[in-house]
Amino acid sequence: MKNMTLENIAAACGGQIYYMREDLAQETAKGVVIDSRQIEPGYIFVATKGERVDGHRFIPDVFAKGALAVICEVLPEEDLGPCILVEDSFMALKQAAAFYRQQLNIRVVGITGSVGKTSTKEFIAAVLAEKYKVHKTAGNYNNEVGLPLTIFGIQDDDQIAVLEMGINTFGEMHRLSEVARPDICVMTNIGQCHLENLIDRDGILRAKSEIFDFMNPEGTVIVNGDDDKLATIHDVYGKAPITFGMNKDNAIWADHIENRGLLGSRADIHMGDVLVHANIPLPGEHMIYNAMAAAAVGVQFDMTKEEITAGISHVEAVAGRSHLIEAGDKVVIDDCYNANPVSMKAAIDLLATAPGRKVAILGDMFELGENERAMHREVGQYAAEKGIDLILCVGGLSSEMYEGAAEKGGEARHFEIREALEAVLQDLLQPGDTVLVKASHSMAFENIVQNIQENE
Repeated sequence: MKNMTLENIAAACGGQIYYMREDLAQETAKGVVIDSRQIEPGYIFVATKGERVDGHRFIPDVFAKGALAVICEVLPEEDLGPCILVEDSFMALKQAAAFYRQQLNIRVVGITGSVGKTSTKEFIAAVLAEKYKVHKTAGNYNNEVGLPLTIFGIQDDDQIAVLEMGINTFGEMHRLSEVARPDICVMTNIGQCHLENLIDRDGILRAKSEIFDFMNPEGTVIVNGDDDKLATIHDVYGKAPITFGMNKDNAIWADHIENRGLLGSRADIHMGDVLVHANIPLPGEHMIYNAMAAAAVGVQFDMTKEEITAGISHVEAVAGRSHLIEAGDKVVIDDCYNANPVSMKAAIDLLATAPGRKVAILGDMFELGENERAMHREVGQYAAEKGIDLILCVGGLSSEMYEGAAEKGGEARHFEIREALEAVLQDLLQPGDTVLVKASHSMAFENIVQNIQENE
């Protein structure tokens, strides 16, 4: 890791080195982790205090495994190896990552928005990978812990980093931008999420726009021009954003859309005088937006239309994000990673395109603020109006979803807890069903997906 010596890291973190060894003074770290199980020789372990586990307990273990050094808030009583003492290990994690980012000769694409960050990241990475060596965010590593860890994973030969950046309160994106320092900022949409902290969609726009705070002033902003809030962004560092969307007024737009149901879609993507005939393998209209965002980024990196077309066709779904799973005689749409009203309706739209009997297993959506119950009821009404054959609602808030579905004549059932549904789920499903599974992450709906798979 370029210039990641103990002295440089300590300076970046405002820390003091103890138990230093002269022979290690110029050694550079080979990796940085917060999970002691991931330690390899030459790595640095950041000892953090979590809700359940205090990483300081594992300092002897990581030195036994060959750790180069430890960043900690409390020194071990004996000299086990070099320790960088800091006031706040989580802050030090960000500071060290920010230092490392600035040592790298790499361009960064930062992605934010209320919905679709992960799938957009996958599209952009797939397109760029047709020409460049790309490092991208893995899993849900998009917050103030995950983003630094993602940056620490960048290798010397990586040419572009595609970083997902997620927040739930004001000031958080400002801090993420300071670490990532993006050259290109992509904004997917402004929906209804994290309203407990961000109040309304205008608040969400302000919070997401903090991504510009530390971006490259010579860089580029790419936004969904069909989003009414993002359309109000007219100037960033003296440059107008590049817009994408279905509307022909956007710089990049799509038409001749062929909906192929669960097989995805085809569309013509217009980029000035360049026309891309895109085969989009992931289903749902929102995936066309993701493909347009990826095409916009590809143009910024001087990619040909052939490379952009190939990259779009090669994108793959991520578990928990509109991931299609064949489970015996059923098809599961695994979209259980997270949920808000906008993404719920998009997932229901997708389910509605499926052949045969359609079953929606929907759970609570969190952090929606004072109107949360009305928003749940509206989702239930929407599912019924879209003709979903069976709507199974799980959780305290989802009683409103059940009531909304029943109001519109939908066949629905409500379960207070997930385990109650799982106990009878196999009796409710039929051969040939297409089953959507979606809720906020803490509802642990991945267990429902596993239940369906294991009972086939």
